[in-house]
Amino acid sequence: MNKLYSIYLDANGSIYTDTRKPQPGAIFFALKGAGFNGNKFLKQAIEQGASYVVGDEHPDFISEKVIIVDDVLTTLQNLASFHRNHCKTKIIGIGGSNGKTTTKELLKRVLSVKYKVHATPGNFNNHIGLPLTLLSMPVDTEIALLELGTNQKGDIEQLCNICQPDFGLITNVGKEHLEGFGSVEAVAHEESHLYNFLLMHGGTAFVNVDDSWLGNMSKRLSNKVDYSINDFTAEQLAPQIKANSNSNIVYDANLAGKHNLSNIAAARAVGLFFGIAEAEIATAIASYKPDNMRSEWRQTGRNLIFLDAYNANPSSMEMAIHTLQTVQADKKIAILGDMFELGDFALSEHSAVLQLAQHAGFDMVITVGEVFAKVHSSPTSFLDVKSLISFLEQNKISGYTVLLKGSRGMKLETLIPHL
Repeated sequence: MNKLYSIYLDANGSIYTDTRKPQPGAIFFALKGAGFNGNKFLKQAIEQGASYVVGDEHPDFISEKVIIVDDVLTTLQNLASFHRNHCKTKIIGIGGSNGKTTTKELLKRVLSVKYKVHATPGNFNNHIGLPLTLLSMPVDTEIALLELGTNQKGDIEQLCNICQPDFGLITNVGKEHLEGFGSVEAVAHEESHLYNFLLMHGGTAFVNVDDSWLGNMSKRLSNKVDYSINDFTAEQLAPQIKANSNSNIVYDANLAGKHNLSNIAAARAVGLFFGIAEAEIATAIASYKPDNMRSEWRQTGRNLIFLDAYNANPSSMEMAIHTLQTVQADKKIAILGDMFELGDFALSEHSAVLQLAQHAGFDMVITVGEVFAKVHSSPTSFLDVKSLISFLEQNKISGYTVLLKGSRGMKLETLIPHL
């Protein structure tokens, strides 16, 4: 590993895994997965100017630039851990069912007031994305914010072993990936591995005490900092939250939904812990504007869109529906797309979300997707986005505040041009 790490440093920490996006001078890691095998592109990567290529299958050519290992993914993960241990960076692991990315982005702005911060880009929060995030971290980084995602048992434990967090924060426990976990109890057990790692290694947890799961899970922790939305008084203004802390500092956040108070409270608690003045924390939080289809407001000219269509599970659906309820608007429409990875819970959870939306007082509830179609017998139920687009072209919607919420695969953002 020492030799590979030396090569990594000589390459200025540049690595890549896709020959369609070549990086001359970088190290190419030939990852394998369902339907692809990076070992087939070792020669191409060298021709593109890679300094070295790392594979786990012997190629049919000879080159001093080829490094053969037992398993490329394991090597990538081990190299990431090796790099982490050669840096003096404080690692904050961020887990939870909902709100990880928003919390990370708020923390990034808050902590950057005083420290050199590195953070997970996009959704690089799995067994491949996490090591890539670590390996893109400059040596002089003071604090790294790393999202820890999961969709099956064992993910969080593996990610903690790779990044070895000094601090941890679980946003909440909810109905995520029920197809893989089977119950919220199993989700809680999976997320608890972050707390377990901190407990075993003397780390510190920031605990959302408003979440009963987290309150119980954190009881064994000796090093923890509690936070709560009760640290604020707040009101929902479209499209922002205005909150006053118990220190009389005003937070004007470009966020929708009072559930985001938990994310603000987390950023405040972490910022204060790391010695940042609360007035500076509030200013940093105000500078964040959601994008990438996460709690994002868009004005189309005809309608105000609340775009929260990056992903969805029953818990985040409930939050989005409640957010639309609280927004001050004369006319409201909820457009809800299928939620994926619910397994045997799919019909019951879609039915529950539909009932919640139908009793929320909206002018119209529109559903899209095969599962919602099974529980929603209505002229405003559509099997796919294409059918809904045809409806919207014939029935122009104007003057509404419109929620778009669904799983990533539904691609509800394609509806925006027709709204």
